[in-house]
Amino acid sequence: MYAQHIDDVEFTFFDTETTGLEPQSGDRIVEIAAVRLRGKVKAASFQSLVNPCREISEAAFRVNQITPAMLETAPSMQEVMPQFLDFIKGSCLCSYNAAFDLEFLDYELGLMGKGPLEGLVVVDVLKMSRRLIPGLERYALSFVTEKLGIKFEQKHRALSDVELTMRLFDKFRAMLEEKGIVDFVNFTGLFGIKADFLDDVNQQKVSQIQEAITLGVHLKIKYLSSSHAQVTMREVIPKEIRQDKGRTYLVGYCCLRNEERSFRVDNILHLEIL
Repeated sequence: MYAQHIDDVEFTFFDTETTGLEPQSGDRIVEIAAVRLRGKVKAASFQSLVNPCREISEAAFRVNQITPAMLETAPSMQEVMPQFLDFIKGSCLCSYNAAFDLEFLDYELGLMGKGPLEGLVVVDVLKMSRRLIPGLERYALSFVTEKLGIKFEQKHRALSDVELTMRLFDKFRAMLEEKGIVDFVNFTGLFGIKADFLDDVNQQKVSQIQEAITLGVHLKIKYLSSSHAQVTMREVIPKEIRQDKGRTYLVGYCCLRNEERSFRVDNILHLEIL
């Protein structure tokens, strides 16, 4: 799957509505929705209210307008979770602020005596927003979509937010195609949030950089700029690999800029030893 063009990968876009913001304080999922894409075609959809067996906070109700009466006859998470897991099987998960939704899913799985979600590639469309359109004053879903001219009324219900996220993803996919970023490995390396997979991808890059340093040779890299979201080709004389605030950097002399520069390893789309 990882060698595929992103258009050949099945994506499942999902969203949750909750009783509040803190699962560690007992907040629960009250609605979950998902749409599965094959290529650019909607293949299936999933939506269910969920009885959380607790009250919805006033703040959450003001956002999603889900009332206790709507949840009285809703199924429990014990019934809904197996259906959702079956729906997403074999796909790449996508969500806006995916870490939030995953934290709730893992909490619900824990209540069922199960371990957290594993073996899935998860892409965060919020991370795509920050990296492809840097410098915005806010990154709320409604604000980003408005900035990009997407006309869609956000109703703050799970399926509505899924549809809005998919429209934003389509815009970003077009941007990536213009930049020549169409390989699934590069795509997930830039926008994925599952640490095990990302660590493996970045470690391969680090090994190549270390080999170039040892040999005393140049590197040719294809690089996505963090400040301008532009893709450029660089020839670099590698000097060292540096860790800073949880990120890994290639430090070296950039022949394009004629100065020493630092390059985020996760922003390196391709590299080769010259």
